[in-house]
Amino acid sequence: MTLPPVEHETMGLAAGFPRTSPDEWAQLAAGVVNKSRPDDRKVDAEGAREALTSHLPGGVDIDPIYWPQPGAALGLPGAMPFTRGRGPRNPDLPWDLRQLHDDPDAAVSRKAVLDDLERGVSSVWLHVGADGIAATDVAGVLTDVQVDLAPVVVSSVDDQPAAAAALVAAWEAKGVDPAVVRGSLGHDPIGQVAARGGSPDLTTLADAVATCRDRFTGVRAITVDSRVHHDAGASDQDEIALALATALEYVRHLSEAGVEPAESFRRIDFRVAATADQFATIAKLRALRRTWARIGEVLDAPEADRGAWIHAVTSSRMQTRTDPWVNLLRDTIACFGAAAGGADAITVLPYDHALGLPTAFSRRVARNTQSLLASESNIARVADPAGGSAYVESLTDQLARAAWTWFGELDAAGGASAGLASGVIAERLAATRAERDAALATRAQPITGTSTFPLAGETLLERTARVELPGEGLPRRRDSEVFEALRERTAHGDISVPVLALGAAREHTARLSFVSNLLGVAGVRPDVVEATDADSIPTQSGPVAIIASSPKGYQALAEASVSSLRAAGVERIIVAGSGKELGDTAVDGEAREGMDVVAFLDDLLDLLAPPVAHKAGAQA
Repeated sequence: MTLPPVEHETMGLAAGFPRTSPDEWAQLAAGVVNKSRPDDRKVDAEGAREALTSHLPGGVDIDPIYWPQPGAALGLPGAMPFTRGRGPRNPDLPWDLRQLHDDPDAAVSRKAVLDDLERGVSSVWLHVGADGIAATDVAGVLTDVQVDLAPVVVSSVDDQPAAAAALVAAWEAKGVDPAVVRGSLGHDPIGQVAARGGSPDLTTLADAVATCRDRFTGVRAITVDSRVHHDAGASDQDEIALALATALEYVRHLSEAGVEPAESFRRIDFRVAATADQFATIAKLRALRRTWARIGEVLDAPEADRGAWIHAVTSSRMQTRTDPWVNLLRDTIACFGAAAGGADAITVLPYDHALGLPTAFSRRVARNTQSLLASESNIARVADPAGGSAYVESLTDQLARAAWTWFGELDAAGGASAGLASGVIAERLAATRAERDAALATRAQPITGTSTFPLAGETLLERTARVELPGEGLPRRRDSEVFEALRERTAHGDISVPVLALGAAREHTARLSFVSNLLGVAGVRPDVVEATDADSIPTQSGPVAIIASSPKGYQALAEASVSSLRAAGVERIIVAGSGKELGDTAVDGEAREGMDVVAFLDDLLDLLAPPVAHKAGAQA
């Protein structure tokens, strides 16, 4: 039986609504913005656009709205310029689920590797060296791994040739066909210098590429790991530019050693940081492929080899030691961004990575985060799922152009090695880091659970610490460290501050919540006393006290409260909000949104308790 065709009409979601131009939208937006502004601060259409525009470190602006660009050519996945990925994915294994192992106890690492492979992980990453697994233990750690099925990669920041040699020896000991082996030898001498200092030794690269070309044909010899720059404060465009400059320097060195660019491109992969800024992560991966493909085009590498092979790793810079459970959410968003951005391999760092070596539970959650996204979210059912979004395409273009500009400047000045030696790279990253630090300190860039909404009375998790290698390379710092230093100053005592909540609950609740969360950032307990009228104002003594209420509550009770506190000998009185709300009553400080929280809490702790070690502000 043949069914007749069904006639249907395309449903227009905007049908019946008038079209709005960008200028008309801005006028409407100004009307909304101005509703909460006094007459002397009202804005026009252009002012509304600026008020709603976000600014990322490094000069990238995020507009409040993006408009479709008619006729914009998106291109196709698997073809130049590879912005949209290296091609369609296998729905059964859309990307390589790769787990990191760096426990120096070889027996522990061997068990963990097998445990991961039996429970969803598809490849193994061993960090080798004095801060990880010993090179002599690599073969033992891989005893139970079927290397013809599971790719293996190594990394090292103190002896990359030894790590690579240990991996090759382990493969050879397995007796499998070298042509079926997959993985990477992990050579990145410029990255090692960025992490440890010194001068890069590129002489090992040609032999490593030859080993892969002649024997282990499915293996890559070089991994350009830009996470060292990310951890030193690099913006997304900085990270791309430095990855390009480093990789191009390797290609040029190999060319001088007789290796064709086409072969070099086949033997290089990239390892980049994925952050909780979902769209920035998507755009970064797309921009890296686009710019690397352009370099391949200039060097006449075959088109099929120009698509950058990318291993995305959830950022260690974004992880916190305080309230580490929030890292689960950060890692999930970062993993989603990496998947949507077309990463070929993804590593989710365990939620306790910043605290030390992971547990079996934290490794399980890390691998299952990937498995859920790969198997249940359908994120990889289509290639480049974010492609065509006006926002994503614009952000990709901004990052690509900004990265290409600085890459060109670095290249003209001698490349990545020269930039490290001269200090140009360190200066650039320090400037970006300072910009981010300012946003972190004022909480314009909040860290949930650490700089905002801290977990009151938290007992920090304990983990076995990793070995920290000395060196004179780029600094490595997590965003939350300055806040964690504040918490360390109060970790060994119950430190409290009197907080006078003035007036009825409706008057003081909002400001009291603000103060409680603010003090909690440093682990200080608010000692709340409610005063509903002048007769109930208590006598409080001590070095510091805070009063919290609304302007109405201050008008009624601030003068009496301040007088009582000063009579009791309180050295510093702080108002929650603006001191202007108190009229003629003078106080010694303000606690309000937009202030430098780090400086405020650092000074507060100086009054409440002697510094345990260095002041937190000195570590910023």
